[in-house]
Amino acid sequence: MSEANAGKALTVDIDGMSFARIPIRTRVVMPGDDLDEFIAEYATSVVREGDILFVTEKIVAITQGRSFAIDEITPRKLALFLSKYVTRTPYGIGLGMPETMEMALRECGNVRILFAAAVSAVTKLFGRKGDFYRIAGDKARAIDGPTSGTIPPYNQAVVLGPERPNEVARHLKSIVGGVCEVAVVDINDLGGNILGSTLDKTAEKRLVSILKDNPLGQGHQSTPLGVIRAV
Repeated sequence: MSEANAGKALTVDIDGMSFARIPIRTRVVMPGDDLDEFIAEYATSVVREGDILFVTEKIVAITQGRSFAIDEITPRKLALFLSKYVTRTPYGIGLGMPETMEMALRECGNVRILFAAAVSAVTKLFGRKGDFYRIAGDKARAIDGPTSGTIPPYNQAVVLGPERPNEVARHLKSIVGGVCEVAVVDINDLGGNILGSTLDKTAEKRLVSILKDNPLGQGHQSTPLGVIRAV
């Protein structure tokens, strides 16, 4: 079930240690799927004692019912206005479309999003970037919109960030028999964050470094799980 993604190194060296990155290929996760069963089916036969199992935030959110078809979302005028000023990148649309901005307003509240937008507008004049998401927070940062490489049916959907990611990580550790640590991650080709884990802060920081080139890939690789293993 494991297969390296094209262009991604099988191992990386971090802090004088070598780590294998083992993507786990799966079927497409669908709304209504049971995350416990999914992890048991695909991960338990791969993980070993001492590993770190990393799980993309997207499949956690989908199994929590936090995926919404675009045609089910009616953006308000404020979402239409604000989305025009979001910088889009080749790696993800972020909040740069009315539907994703609408969901950010619902998730984070109008006041927080407006404050983040106002501060960002000012600090961009001085060449500073990233203040919008620093203020809007992880809930806004984790919202995924469709891209050309997104696997159907999520090429026509908005997926929110997962709820209670620390709790999910602890629970999934029990699903794999407690043999490894677990992290719920938001990783893309621009960087990443650990949304929840059973790791301490030092280990989380190291994990971000190990995953910074996004070994799971962005598009049709269908590898929403992976294992980090010291070698």
